[in-house]
Amino acid sequence: MWDFSFRRGISLMMQTLPFVLLRMAVYFGAALAYVLVTGTGAGIGWGIGALGDDGFRASATFFGGLTGFGIVLIVMYWLREYILYMVKAGHIAVMVELIDDRPMPDGRSQIGHAQAMVRERFGEASVLFAIDQLIKGVLRAVTGLIRGVFTLLPIPGVRQLITILRAFLRVAVGFIDEVILAYGMRTRATDPWASARAALVLYAQNYRPMLKNAAWITLFVYGLMVALFFIMLAPAALISNLYPGGMSAMGIVIAFILAWSVKQALLEPLAVACLLQAYFRTIEGQTPNPEWDAKLEGMSGKFQKLKSRAESPRTEATE
Repeated sequence: MWDFSFRRGISLMMQTLPFVLLRMAVYFGAALAYVLVTGTGAGIGWGIGALGDDGFRASATFFGGLTGFGIVLIVMYWLREYILYMVKAGHIAVMVELIDDRPMPDGRSQIGHAQAMVRERFGEASVLFAIDQLIKGVLRAVTGLIRGVFTLLPIPGVRQLITILRAFLRVAVGFIDEVILAYGMRTRATDPWASARAALVLYAQNYRPMLKNAAWITLFVYGLMVALFFIMLAPAALISNLYPGGMSAMGIVIAFILAWSVKQALLEPLAVACLLQAYFRTIEGQTPNPEWDAKLEGMSGKFQKLKSRAESPRTEATE
């Protein structure tokens, strides 16, 4: 049914506990920031609202909370490069070491060793982020192949089916970009652009089994996230009642933030651990197919950019 073991994935999580704790600190800290800054914004709005009637006060409180939420959202957006570089890529690196039974060097922490590997492969955070963005673009193009397959089938309502399926697969491939980055770490590649190119070609020539595995993992992860959302509604309602004016509607937002933080801290690395198993098992003994290389170049401008950088490694990392 699938090409990975959840038991092995959980084992990798336990063996990378320092990174799991780091992810928890980052994402639970972000959730706390959302709650506190949103509450502070709502409180300021509540105070300003005292200058008007009840309707004005309710609006001021709402927009104050919305402003606070937006501030944290912007901060998290600007931190995404740093989080990818220092947290996600490092976690991937140490998982790869464990999958291949490579021992950690003596006298260096797990986090220190993993981050040294990331610096060795990618140098600056901007390089890793640029590669990751190109990878995501190519993955979207590969997912688009599904549309061509289904349009040939004489199934009533096939357009609606394609729309739903493609939306689901876009979510599913959200985990695969990290697996593509793992290929260069496993092969000890010195050119991150070339290794990403090779990893994408290997993924594309095996896209059916990889999308199947990604789909199962996505159902598992987001199914748990939905369950967590409903579990979090009760504590979220208590938190929202502490906001000025009650702001009971904020309970839904807070429940989503709490469920999202658990997904990012715990469920996402588990998904990546499972997909790493599936990817390495699927491509075992294979080499990049030149036909697929040419096909990707024809269907994706992002792949063309990646290929250009791979052929000119001295090119500047940023656009």
